[in-house]
Amino acid sequence: MKALSRYGVPALLYVYLTAMVIFALFPAFFVVQAAFRPGQSLYSLTLSLWPDHPTLDNFIYIWTKKPFPLWLRNSVGVSVGTMLAGLVGSATGAYALSRFRFAGKRMTLILLLAIQAFPSVLALIPIYLILKTVGLYGSPFGLILAYMSIALVFCTWNLKGYFDTIPRELDEAALIDGCTVTQAFWRIILPLSLPALAVTALLMFLTAWNEWVMASVLLQDENTYTVPVGLWGLQNDYRVPWGYFAAASLIVSVPVMALFLGLQRYFRAGLTVGGVKG
Repeated sequence: MKALSRYGVPALLYVYLTAMVIFALFPAFFVVQAAFRPGQSLYSLTLSLWPDHPTLDNFIYIWTKKPFPLWLRNSVGVSVGTMLAGLVGSATGAYALSRFRFAGKRMTLILLLAIQAFPSVLALIPIYLILKTVGLYGSPFGLILAYMSIALVFCTWNLKGYFDTIPRELDEAALIDGCTVTQAFWRIILPLSLPALAVTALLMFLTAWNEWVMASVLLQDENTYTVPVGLWGLQNDYRVPWGYFAAASLIVSVPVMALFLGLQRYFRAGLTVGGVKG
């Protein structure tokens, strides 16, 4: 009985974990094999796990026969713009909500939380009308503003929660040493908030990178299409190019993986531990 408890439980645990890993990785493997499979089928009639004759035709077609490089460049530009603008807006707003006292602060927090409770697609018509009024409809800059307005609320709340964990004594010490409020924010708070800023940057980037609904409505010219909108236009009522979709999915995953690997060294907490004695 003791031997069963000693070896049986760990063995069952390993079997369970192995099954969960296979369950998690199989969709990614399925996309990879579809990208290298000839034609536009997701699987073969023989149910083989890997194509008998793998090819790069799907990658070559999507890269050379379609304006995919242009769509990719547009997606990178919109996503990076959303990330940078969102970081500025959410960091400054979160710092004000965390450190300053002003009339209506509590109501502002409640309002932001209430806005977060509604689906972002409900704001599509107001955003469309606003962008059309100011002349940014159909422009990537208008799309950046739309994405930033969607992600700003959650990211502001996320950063405010992190700023609240940073002792106020650090701000006060910086002010005593002659720093202005802006300098204290730039030189003290932001360096200590790199983990939260890294997470916020990644969320902002992904908000714009994977979105299709707003981009399909707010972009008119094919030269301004992002990757999701461009790929959506490849299908028709009679044919779904699964091979092109799979190949494009592998390509567009590279910038996300690169961003995550570049930011992962900042994904750690506890930087302020010991920052204030006592």
